[in-house]
Amino acid sequence: EPGIKWKLPLVQSVRYFDNRIQTVDATQPERFLTSEKKNLMVDAFVKWRITDPRLYYNSVGGSETKAQVRLMKRVNEVMRDEIGKNTIHDVVSAKRDEIMDELRSQTNADAKKIGVKVVDVRLETVDFPSNISKSVYKRMEAERKTVANGLRASGEAQREQISAQADKQVRIILADAKRDAQRTMGEGDAKATAIYARAFSRNPKFFAFYRSLQAYQKSFNSKKDVLVLDPNSAFFKYLKNGAGN
Repeated sequence: EPGIKWKLPLVQSVRYFDNRIQTVDATQPERFLTSEKKNLMVDAFVKWRITDPRLYYNSVGGSETKAQVRLMKRVNEVMRDEIGKNTIHDVVSAKRDEIMDELRSQTNADAKKIGVKVVDVRLETVDFPSNISKSVYKRMEAERKTVANGLRASGEAQREQISAQADKQVRIILADAKRDAQRTMGEGDAKATAIYARAFSRNPKFFAFYRSLQAYQKSFNSKKDVLVLDPNSAFFKYLKNGAGN
């Protein structure tokens, strides 16, 4: 306790211990077996501090190294038991916090025997062994490729369906437009025929003369046009006689 103390020179000595929180970390991950008989590489770190200097000195001789070795040994024992009762999924995520709580609780119970309090225990690395990791990654990659190929196939099927639907709509629109155009042209031709018929009925001779003039105009539209006909052909009747006789 704080205060003035007496010490016999050369007989008694004073030992100082650091009561701040200290950290002990595993040098490298160790192999543990899950309930599925699968190997996992796991390491952890421990936060601890001295709470009873007298007990700490009597139990481990005041050696920080001995205390750390004992703490990590106990952590490994508890980890082996806890990981052996859980699956890979539990250790990695589902029950990770529960496992760490159990590690802290059991390790602290043992640490009290040497005058130490365990403040916290954390799983630092949880991974597969290197030879297994490669096969796991390859399997994960294959699964992702399968999913990607499925998505691509689904997208291609949807693209073809959309394209076919669009082509169908185009054909329908073009067919409707062609039908409407033909109907309009038919109606126009019918009106033109009716007009021609009315004009013809009023003056058949003039109508025949007018149509012949149109035929002459279209036939002799260019100097390069060549028309080979019998001079006595009815086509030239209005050229010979305006009355067409």
